[in-house]
Amino acid sequence: MRVDLFDFDLPDERIALRPAEPRDSARLLVVNPHAESVPPAESLLSDHCVGDLPSFLRAGDALVFNDTKVIPAQLEGIRHRDGAGGQQVSATLHMRVGPSRWKAFAKPGKRIKEGDSIAFGHSGESCFLGALDATVEEKGEAGEVTLAFDLSGPALDEAIAAVGHIPLPPYIAAKRPEDERDRADYQTIYAREEGAVAAPTAGLHFTPALFETLDRAGIERHFVTLHVGAGTFLPVKADDTDDHRMHLESGTVSAETAARLNAVKAKGGRIVCVGTTSLRLIESAAEESGEIRGWSGATGIFITPGYRFKAVDMLMTNFHLPRSTLFMLVSAFSGFETMHAAYKHAIATGYRFYSYGDASLLFRKDK
Repeated sequence: MRVDLFDFDLPDERIALRPAEPRDSARLLVVNPHAESVPPAESLLSDHCVGDLPSFLRAGDALVFNDTKVIPAQLEGIRHRDGAGGQQVSATLHMRVGPSRWKAFAKPGKRIKEGDSIAFGHSGESCFLGALDATVEEKGEAGEVTLAFDLSGPALDEAIAAVGHIPLPPYIAAKRPEDERDRADYQTIYAREEGAVAAPTAGLHFTPALFETLDRAGIERHFVTLHVGAGTFLPVKADDTDDHRMHLESGTVSAETAARLNAVKAKGGRIVCVGTTSLRLIESAAEESGEIRGWSGATGIFITPGYRFKAVDMLMTNFHLPRSTLFMLVSAFSGFETMHAAYKHAIATGYRFYSYGDASLLFRKDK
């Protein structure tokens, strides 16, 4: 499909710079492609708040959350080459490929070469408190590099935590710097598996109080892990979706979780993914029959209209960028025309967009 078909005009003031307080007070746009055929006549689009979520679910349904934890993966440093003076560079880690190696997006990418050394952090301090060295092991396309660090395993994790910054999405970072609030705001309350560069933002809306309400309603809660990479922010530069290449992200669905989700489906319950990352992982782990298997690896699944969903019945997600792979995904899930209508409504009625913005609850079109 042509990428420009997924374009729309978004006023700058619709981009949220801070999350709603409390988190579950954010608005929730419910999108039901089947509403017109369901008596009594329901609206295709209806306005609610996240705290109303339990009223759209039923006992036996299962929410699937991504429990990845955002790390301070934005690194600033000085590039050195052949003993010559340095140049300031930045690197956003996006996928770990070994105990001491990460793939990253570097700026300015064109001036970086294989073999360059980069000193991240502040000189004159111990490594754990403010300095970290790496060598450019490999250079790819669009500023992507593979960095081999001088530390490994937990020691590297500690050093990254000491020198790194939370990599706010570019549409927020362009308007304000990262601050201490973001360390908490840009993290779900259930985050536990370190490795993400970006938050699974639909999950930012959940609070302990909302979890208690869902528990009382008999809604199951299950967790998978997909370490969201910085590739999620990259624009689609191709003119046709067939020419776009997704960056890989690593994830895991345990055999135990897969079995429990299959049991939910067998009893007539629905699988409700919280976030496109959970959906992409579950669909990567699902067989054509719809059965979910234990799965671990890297996924580059690219979902566009025409994709046949195998396991996921409903999706809770934030509002996405024009021409983005995520807007393509939701268009595949609830329908191309339906999602254009939903976004037009959201913009006209003041919904807040992107990572710190409001949410939508989408019913699957072909169910």
